[in-house]
Amino acid sequence: MVSVVTAGSKSKINNNVPFADTIIKRDTIKNKKPSKGKKSSATSGTKGAVVANDTTKKKQGGLESEAKATSEDSTVYDKKDAQIVYLYGKARVTYTDFELDADYIRINNRTHLLFAKGSIDPKTKRYVGRPISKQKNEDPLTSDSLIFNYDTKKGFIWNPSTKQQENYITHGQVKKLNEDEVAYRNIIFTTCSKPDPDFGIVITRGIGEKKQIISGPAYLEIEGVPIPIGIPFGFFPKQDTRTSGLILPTFGEDPKLGFYLRGFGYYLGLSDYADLTTTGTYYTNGSYEINSQLAYLDRYKYSGNLSLSYGSHNYGLPGDPPVRDFNITWSHSQNPNSNPGRTFSASVNAGTSTFYQNDPSTVGFNLQALTSNTLRSSIAYGRTWEGTPFNLTVSLSHSQDLTNKTITLELPTFNFSMATISPFDSKDRVTEPKWYQKITIGYTLTGTNKINAIPEADLFQSTTLTKRLQNGLMHQIPVALSLNVFKYFQFNTSVNYTEQWYFQTIRKHYARADSLVVDTVPGFQRAGEYSVSTGFSTKLYGMMTFKKGWLKAIRHVMTPSISFSYRPDYTGLDYAFNKSIVSNATVPYPVVYQRYSIFEQSIYGGPSGGRQAGLSFSLDNTLEAKVRPKSTDTSQADKKVMLLQDLSLSTFYNFAADSFRLTPITFSGHTALFHDRLNLNFGGTFNPYTTHVRDSISNGQVVRYLVPVNRYTFQDGRFPTLTSFTFSTSLSLNPATFHPRPQQNMNTLQNMNPQQSEKLSLLNSDPSAYVDFNVPYNITLNYQFTYNNNIINTSNTNTVMITGDVNITPKWKIQYNTNFDVRVRQLSSATSFAIYRDLHCWDLSVQWLPFGYYKSYNVTLRVKSTILQDLKLSKKSDYTSNQYFTQ
Repeated sequence: MVSVVTAGSKSKINNNVPFADTIIKRDTIKNKKPSKGKKSSATSGTKGAVVANDTTKKKQGGLESEAKATSEDSTVYDKKDAQIVYLYGKARVTYTDFELDADYIRINNRTHLLFAKGSIDPKTKRYVGRPISKQKNEDPLTSDSLIFNYDTKKGFIWNPSTKQQENYITHGQVKKLNEDEVAYRNIIFTTCSKPDPDFGIVITRGIGEKKQIISGPAYLEIEGVPIPIGIPFGFFPKQDTRTSGLILPTFGEDPKLGFYLRGFGYYLGLSDYADLTTTGTYYTNGSYEINSQLAYLDRYKYSGNLSLSYGSHNYGLPGDPPVRDFNITWSHSQNPNSNPGRTFSASVNAGTSTFYQNDPSTVGFNLQALTSNTLRSSIAYGRTWEGTPFNLTVSLSHSQDLTNKTITLELPTFNFSMATISPFDSKDRVTEPKWYQKITIGYTLTGTNKINAIPEADLFQSTTLTKRLQNGLMHQIPVALSLNVFKYFQFNTSVNYTEQWYFQTIRKHYARADSLVVDTVPGFQRAGEYSVSTGFSTKLYGMMTFKKGWLKAIRHVMTPSISFSYRPDYTGLDYAFNKSIVSNATVPYPVVYQRYSIFEQSIYGGPSGGRQAGLSFSLDNTLEAKVRPKSTDTSQADKKVMLLQDLSLSTFYNFAADSFRLTPITFSGHTALFHDRLNLNFGGTFNPYTTHVRDSISNGQVVRYLVPVNRYTFQDGRFPTLTSFTFSTSLSLNPATFHPRPQQNMNTLQNMNPQQSEKLSLLNSDPSAYVDFNVPYNITLNYQFTYNNNIINTSNTNTVMITGDVNITPKWKIQYNTNFDVRVRQLSSATSFAIYRDLHCWDLSVQWLPFGYYKSYNVTLRVKSTILQDLKLSKKSDYTSNQYFTQ
């Protein structure tokens, strides 16, 4: 029999000193045959051969299970008891769902006991060949030595080491009680993968179940040094399951709100598809914050996050009412394959305008959130009908101006459309289509209910929906025809009809004292308008060739187009939707006359005013070079280089206008250099008419003003006046820029595993939680120049935006983000730096805004693993207490 008491007499096992086999071997001679009458299948030096079979058979459900054992070196049977077998050199034992590998295994078939241990390498003097055991679908377990009863599934394990999802259990002893439960003593629970972990929670006593470890007294240990931070009991997640439990808070002090307990709460694992995290913060001056986050994921259907936050802060004097804020965020995305023909998505961010300023800790002092001027939300549902040209989109949207504290809502907006069809064409046609078969027609119906720019305080009032809600419908029917004429010309013509339907309009009148009054009148009203356009376009090619040098040819492609468009004048009083009002004639005030449209405050407006009948002209240009191949190029194929991807000019001449018939000339261009690494964009406007500057006296000062003259500048021998110009360029530099890699299949919401989705959930709640050290550097430069000229004075902006990161060492990374105003030679107050240090299973992050209103810093040392993400140390000074900031 194996002496279990002797084997378990030591309390803790050294990593390099395994337990000794306590059974005295009765025959240690290799290949010696057993006593007379006993069969042996022992061999020596036969690599990979089956050397022993368990003669004890056990019935399970009517089937017989057999324990099999092999060894690479040799097998030795006991001289007096053949039921005891010794396996040497990469020994292996399997029995039903149990597997065991070790350098040495002793099998006692009489007592059904296995003893396994490693051995000392005679050359390196290191302990090698540790036992590795595995049962069912559990992760493999490595240990110094073990005793296991393969019949009862009970045993002892010394100095175990196993990984379960992101967790590691090492050191101490384990007693296996049955297939599902084990008893722990002095083990270390950690997320560090090192044999001697950098940190861990030492569980002095505990019981391990399928889903969790229930511990007795436990304490924190860092670099082998016990920390006087302990807990009387605890629950630790185990395997690939979610476990509900308490979230421990962090302690600190806010200069304005007092001492606080931050982030205490409860994590609730609702199911395999959803979890709920609720946390709160309490300050000693009575302020508090509550945040609840729901994360859900069905990898084949949908995923999303819902967050509700509420805060009450006493920033004022004692006795002042607290400032209350709330915020709602919701993001939802759907797998397009889960429900073909239907889509649903949501992106909601709504709340009080002062939420991010009064409760910055909720967003981790994110500079983008703190400096944001708007909040936007959208919830959309889409439907397409297979085999038909019809589709439907219904959406709810929200836009909030944080500066003006106004809200715009669309409840809802829908769009029903029919893709363009060719009504005169035949599906069975095999010949070239006739001209009338190329006629296309489409249809779009758009409707909305809108509340436009109302104050936040009026949002939940009862009269908001009844008096301030605007609605309407708009129908659009485009009819078009496109033909090739005279071989080189493209002919296009179109007729567009638009009709608006409204259920309320306005009426204006002058009240007493000639004050203007605008009334909203209920009732159905409609108005329609149409426009006609027709034109030609073609392409002109020019080529310049070179016989010598690396440049072989330059090709210039011009695409001129000219079209005529017509639109009637809908401003006449002969239309029922146009009205006029006249004020009372009283001395000394003159008569005031005004013409207006009853649709001018409606959602889509009314028919546009002013007759239009004119020519529009545009010219697009591209410039391309052909370069001879280098002598080292094995393909010897010419290479094309795009010099100018687009340069366009456009203007319009309205014959129906009585003056200033030519509209301003606009131009724009775009190109990319150095294999699309450097992007260049420019554009501007020319005024073709002469403008005179006049002086006037106002409040004792000379005021200059402009007088447009209906005379072209070229009539005076001058070039048109440049009134605006913009230029921007962007450059991104990283290793992929110079050494691009072939595109690989990327992880998406549909194919990610549970571990990846858990990390994504953490990243969504804290974007700074992810830093990619695999990219040694990344630099993004954006330059923007704008110029505006109104003749009297000019203005310009000249800004360089720099963002990126760089690895100082393989474990140190610095991120930066700043704007530099070239004109005033000053850095933006939004300049920020971030420093990250990878400490294996820990990471250190420093967020720093060195100057400006949001001057602050935040230093955090935390565990990487999402399981123990609340194990962290933080020191920060937020922007709300800049007077306490240490320079």
